[in-house]
Amino acid sequence: MGDIDIIAEISDMKIVDYRNTLALASLIEVLIEKGVIGKNDVALKARELDGICNKDLKKDGKNRALTRTKP
Repeated sequence: MGDIDIIAEISDMKIVDYRNTLALASLIEVLIEKGVIGKNDVALKARELDGICNKDLKKDGKNRALTRTKP
């Protein structure tokens, strides 16, 4: 695979990532506006799932965390 092909693949991935992020953000906003979920519900669930994922990574012997740590 040449450099141009790799750059094109990265560009395509960025577009897909943007669209997925936009869809998720839109869905979250609609659910909040309709009163289905609260503003903090998504943040709390994200922290919970991130903690589970990090715990699993440590259990599997990987020493890297997905969250950023403060210096």
